[in-house]
Amino acid sequence: MPTFIRWATKADGPALSRICLLTADAGDSAETIHAYPELPGLIYALPYINLPSTWAFVLVDKPCENLEHEDVVGYCIGALDTRIFEAAASETWWPPLRVKYGSLLEANQFIEPPLKDADWRYIDTIMNFPLASDAQIRFSPAHLHLNVLPSHQRKGYGRQLIKRVIQHLDEQCTNGIWLGMDPRNKKAAKFYEMLGFHPFEGAPGGVVGITVQEFQDR
Repeated sequence: MPTFIRWATKADGPALSRICLLTADAGDSAETIHAYPELPGLIYALPYINLPSTWAFVLVDKPCENLEHEDVVGYCIGALDTRIFEAAASETWWPPLRVKYGSLLEANQFIEPPLKDADWRYIDTIMNFPLASDAQIRFSPAHLHLNVLPSHQRKGYGRQLIKRVIQHLDEQCTNGIWLGMDPRNKKAAKFYEMLGFHPFEGAPGGVVGITVQEFQDR
């Protein structure tokens, strides 16, 4: 069977976390810069299969009847209503993580392995998760994250994932979508520009978006 896209389930959590880690350093692997490699996925992947107003699609290579043995090689995940997502995360997702990783900060000189710089940055994000600006919400209530493993990049799969997301947005009567990029990730910036994503009025640096109509008209 060919590579294909399907809805993600909670059982895909480990795969989402792995892909997130392997692309977390401006598109490259962050394995060597984390002592606690679960951190990227806890922030940018797992909430999207656990919180309300979210959706998640995975790219599967070598599919088989047993989902546990499938090879998930990419994903596109997001929230239809970012404010609902933020409120739910604030209520149920961040509090236990703040307790767990806050205790690591307090005991860092005694823990093994000690925190690395990247761990500090991600824990700070957990402690002070930034909310979307009003300009982002005015453009669209929906946002996304997309990651594909290097082995499956530059083969059209990222475009296919975005196309599936746009179809979902259209079905849900959502007018567009936006995302934030690491400014170091030049490949991602070129990819999204090629698809028609663009800065919009009031958008913070690194944030680009596209309307459903703009994508469909290309």
